[in-house]
Amino acid sequence: MVFKEKAKILDEKDMERAIIRISHEILERNRDTGRLAIVGIRNRGEYLAQRIVKFIEKTTKENVPFGIIDITLYRDDLTEVAEQPVLKETQIDFDISGKRVVLVDDVLFTGRTIRCAIDQLIDFGRPAVIQLAVLVDRGHRELPIKADYVGKNVPTALNEIIEVRLREVDGIDEIIICEKPEGE
Repeated sequence: MVFKEKAKILDEKDMERAIIRISHEILERNRDTGRLAIVGIRNRGEYLAQRIVKFIEKTTKENVPFGIIDITLYRDDLTEVAEQPVLKETQIDFDISGKRVVLVDDVLFTGRTIRCAIDQLIDFGRPAVIQLAVLVDRGHRELPIKADYVGKNVPTALNEIIEVRLREVDGIDEIIICEKPEGE
């Protein structure tokens, strides 16, 4: 499906500032970095989480456990997504029990992705706290989920989508608001 671009919401510099601000806020709320862990949701959440970890480690000079989760099998709409969903590896090679886990994703919309991620995290252990960091919160929640750290709040219409482009995947850092074609 081809979407019509409406506007650029954030450029490369704006995204970098948002990620740095989120990282600072995480450090302010989680002063004991020995109990902190960062987990990114595949696909783009994983790269945002890596950037946050890099900033925190550079700032604190301490290692922060980093993991990646693939929520595919935890989705409640798995049969609607694709006939043959593509599974990627979940990589959490540390004990999350007792950790202050910050879950990272690119866009918070209905909350269903985050619910899946929380379900999967709990299968790995019992963290002391699960916090949520997102680059964009676009509203329209279907579940009672709220981000602890938000790069930018972008109110949207239901016929719009937020497209996050990252240099690791797309070769460019930017966030675009797009409009679905009529009738979709």
